[in-house]
Amino acid sequence: MTKNDLSRSFTALDQDSTLIVVIEMSLNKWLVAAVVPGVERHPLKKLDPDASGLLATLESWRAEAERNGRKIDRLCVAYEAGRDGFWLARLLKARGIEAYVIHPTSIPVKRDHRRAKTDRLDCALLMRSFLGWLRGEAEQCQMVAIPSREEEDARRPQRERDALTAERTRLVNRLKSGLIRLGIRDFNPKGRKAAERLDELKTAEGVPLPTHTLAELKRQLERYRFIAQQLKAIRASQQRRLEGPDHDVTAMMRAVVQVVGLGIDTAELLATEVFVRMLRDERAVARYGGLTGAPDESGSRRREKGLARAGNARVRKAMIQLAWRFLRFQEASALAKWYRERTEGQGAKLRKTMIVALARKLLIMLWRLATTGQVPADLALAKAA
Repeated sequence: MTKNDLSRSFTALDQDSTLIVVIEMSLNKWLVAAVVPGVERHPLKKLDPDASGLLATLESWRAEAERNGRKIDRLCVAYEAGRDGFWLARLLKARGIEAYVIHPTSIPVKRDHRRAKTDRLDCALLMRSFLGWLRGEAEQCQMVAIPSREEEDARRPQRERDALTAERTRLVNRLKSGLIRLGIRDFNPKGRKAAERLDELKTAEGVPLPTHTLAELKRQLERYRFIAQQLKAIRASQQRRLEGPDHDVTAMMRAVVQVVGLGIDTAELLATEVFVRMLRDERAVARYGGLTGAPDESGSRRREKGLARAGNARVRKAMIQLAWRFLRFQEASALAKWYRERTEGQGAKLRKTMIVALARKLLIMLWRLATTGQVPADLALAKAA
């Protein structure tokens, strides 16, 4: 595993031979700022969101530095993570340019109540943070790991499934709410004959459903069925990937899906969101999972504000749900015993606090299982078919 260099740079910075560029990105325009060796002014240029225009601008600044007697040996470009994702970073890297994606929440900003905020000021702040990071200063900003196209694409089925599941739940709730408004509480939209039953329903007054309401409910039910079919297709593709050719993500999924109580959806989520990352150690795994605390200490005050919520929200939610299932399906494991010993006879508040600690330990255990094959002796595994 390579050295984790997301918190600071481990390459010495020679500012006389390094062209440093930051980009403040928006939907319609890019504001590009640079520190050009041999040039006293700090150029600032507004561009259309197009890679060719950006590359031409970088080459013009390189040429300007060389006209002033400075040979550019290194070109570093950074921008904040956002809607544009990572395509630009991959494109720049393919052309021999160092590209970095800055985590937006890692940049310290002024806490004035009405601080000035413009693209120019944001560019200047990005440049200060990026320069500090390049010099090797800690806590200047945090870089985001840039995934490959394949790694990014592998996350899409799971994220699409989450969005479709949420939409399906919303439709079911709207169907039930529309019927409850008419006094009908015993209708199940998930039933196979739900569409036929709609025509037979009577309101609490004993009359058929109103025309427009019935038409609306039928359209909602059609959307529900369509989404259910899409979810089935995603599940089928998950199964095909699990049974298909062996590669990094598939091998990690196979390693963790054998744990009793852990399903294919959670296995795919963990493999694509956590295990493929070059995480440094157990602490980095817990931080990325958003399962570490946020202490509040000042003077004699010592308290815990709860979860820092700085990691991956999908992973945090999935691991807390998995921790509750783990207690049911892995009763004989050391982790389950550890939880029960500390919560026996205690109230619900402590149990909720300790389930987060269990989720953190469980995530680290699964990370070890997926990356090193280390299996705890007391862990119940599914029998091979």
